[in-house]
Amino acid sequence: MTLVYSLVDAPAPADTRVVDAGLGAANAAVASLADVRPLACFARTPAGAIIGGAVGRTWGECCELQQLWVDPTHRQQGVGRELVRNFAAGARTRQCRRLYLETFSFQAPAFYRALGFSVVLEIRGFTADTSKFTLLCELT
Repeated sequence: MTLVYSLVDAPAPADTRVVDAGLGAANAAVASLADVRPLACFARTPAGAIIGGAVGRTWGECCELQQLWVDPTHRQQGVGRELVRNFAAGARTRQCRRLYLETFSFQAPAFYRALGFSVVLEIRGFTADTSKFTLLCELT
């Protein structure tokens, strides 16, 4: 059989769904992905509007913080710190021992370091001055 390889700049969503489904099936065949559980913490105004959130997932002893966001009008007031603190507490209740995340150099690596995270990987080359970091915090 002769295969045809195509390199595309804008892949069709249906094509990427085939790859996602295939990878998902391969992973599920060897790992208990049913144990992956979402975890989130939100900061709300008294009226209920979300002004910040920490969103991720747990799996076994690991917890991944996938997104952290605080509305610009509420930044520098400790909201992000409390979101991460509460998110980590939720991970601990699920017996997670480590919390990890990825962030770019223009985002918040110093913020996470101040919260006890350590850089375990730095990838350079996105632009001349942009790196991507993987950070880890051991939960006690």
